[in-house]
Amino acid sequence: MQNLNILLSLITTDNDYQREQAAAGEDVARRLGVNLQVVFAENDPINQSQQLLKVIQSSGKKPDGIAFEPVSGTGLPQVAKAAVAAKIGWAVVNRSVEYISALRSSSSVPVFQVSADHVEVGRIQGRQLAALMPEGGLALYIQGPASASAAEDRTIGMSQTKPENIQLRAMKGNWTQESAFSAVSAWLRLSTSHTLPVGAIVAHNDAMALGARHAFEKETSGAERERWLSLPFLGCDGLSQTGKAWVQSNLIRATVVLPTTAGLGIEMLVNALRSGKNPAERTLATPESFPPLERLSRKARGA
Repeated sequence: MQNLNILLSLITTDNDYQREQAAAGEDVARRLGVNLQVVFAENDPINQSQQLLKVIQSSGKKPDGIAFEPVSGTGLPQVAKAAVAAKIGWAVVNRSVEYISALRSSSSVPVFQVSADHVEVGRIQGRQLAALMPEGGLALYIQGPASASAAEDRTIGMSQTKPENIQLRAMKGNWTQESAFSAVSAWLRLSTSHTLPVGAIVAHNDAMALGARHAFEKETSGAERERWLSLPFLGCDGLSQTGKAWVQSNLIRATVVLPTTAGLGIEMLVNALRSGKNPAERTLATPESFPPLERLSRKARGA
């Protein structure tokens, strides 16, 4: 039997979780004995669409399946249709898209989506805030881009568990340290920002939490800088070399460990192509708080 050829399309190289997605995909491909090509769209949905269509429409050897983390919230439905028409399996990872059901109904190849439970990510961050701010107050909330379903779902989850006595001041980032640094730096240039009684900084990923911290380091000084840097910074992704390491070195107070879904998506895609059986339409992987919420609560109480 010939080795299967799989293409993994990811968002950007400027994000540690995306790099971990690529590494997880490569590990699974080696274990399963398939050929894997990884491409990055560098946060450009048009570039991602063109990269995929070039492969799908090639007159040469096409991949047997594509695992795809969308830059845009729509998930490139026309590209998905072109892939399925070319008999290429289609797995959407780490996003929720609306067209999967309809595409599955007319497809002879595997079509499915697998994602971390991003609503649960938001719920966990809401519980972390509750543990760290038992008296309530104001938190800065650095969200991912509006086009990303993961950012939308995390915000929904946050609203479900955040105590009513905690208010959020929201701003947008683009999953990178640089984007959060720019957003927080711009906010600090407003005279009113320096007097607000902010009690925590929450970001939709660890990179943006650290970018926010760097902004406070650069844009403030003296006692004000010490006050900002003493606040709890919360993130998400929880990778061993970044998020978890930053918690252990006290750069951020807590993170949410997000399962890498690219490896799981590739494994499901390969198994489906080999067996001829379509997986479940949607699979969710469960995130976890780091440190556990009980330990975070004890630390916040000084216990």
